[in-house]
Amino acid sequence: MKIALIQQRAMPDVEDNLGRGVAAFERAAADGANLVAFAELAFLPFLPQIPSGDRPAFRSFSQTVPGPLTEEFGALSRRRGVAVVLNLFERQGEATFDSSPVIDADGKLLGVTRMVHIMDGPGFHERGYYHPGGNERFVYDTQVGRLGVAICYDRHFPEYMRGLALAGAQLVVVPQAGILDEWGEGLHEGELRVASLQNGYFTALANRVGAEDVLHFSGESFVTDPGGRVIARAPRDAEAILTADCDFGLIEQSPARRHFLVDRRPAVYRRLGLTDDE
Repeated sequence: MKIALIQQRAMPDVEDNLGRGVAAFERAAADGANLVAFAELAFLPFLPQIPSGDRPAFRSFSQTVPGPLTEEFGALSRRRGVAVVLNLFERQGEATFDSSPVIDADGKLLGVTRMVHIMDGPGFHERGYYHPGGNERFVYDTQVGRLGVAICYDRHFPEYMRGLALAGAQLVVVPQAGILDEWGEGLHEGELRVASLQNGYFTALANRVGAEDVLHFSGESFVTDPGGRVIARAPRDAEAILTADCDFGLIEQSPARRHFLVDRRPAVYRRLGLTDDE
């Protein structure tokens, strides 16, 4: 299965961002991608870098799911036979969410994953924008495999990442808004390398890139395999379409699938204050 991660700048002109995203999708499809994934809020300025109180019209950037964006990419997916994982600012009633619709290769909207854990800190004033996701589905059966989604901050929670493995994910897509030198040398990739090794799946992190009002996003999107190895890496601070071939045959031979998941002891974890699901 060939995946393409779209690492592009998001400028103030939302329509231009979308147009460049569609063009990148078309290039990736022409290059043989089976799945295309976009970064966090790929077609918008990164809204939470400014507190919501200083951006009173922030809800004007939101849209419903289904909505215009999912309809447009549904049509593209159907025409090209390519699945897609988006990320957008979703509105449902008065609530807004950081959301990733998952569209299958036949253009069908399979569902939407909403970010579960909400960050609040300098440059990431997310609690003023997002409600925590109350997802009913986390892993989607697509024509290209079983896909899980961990949106940005969710990747830092081992319980969540393990839960995606227990739900059968073969690939976890991570729409990301990561800044330059956020965690120190090696940790940008190291965290997902460990998650891949411990859980026996591929991960694909699609990051924003470029300087915006407050933050400078690093790019450096990457893909890991079930052995914890980085198999593809995009450049730092530059736009790119990163492609990688993911051999799902490696999953059942991974240490996690042969040992770690089999040897779990949920009863012990409950005594540590964790539940079976965690």
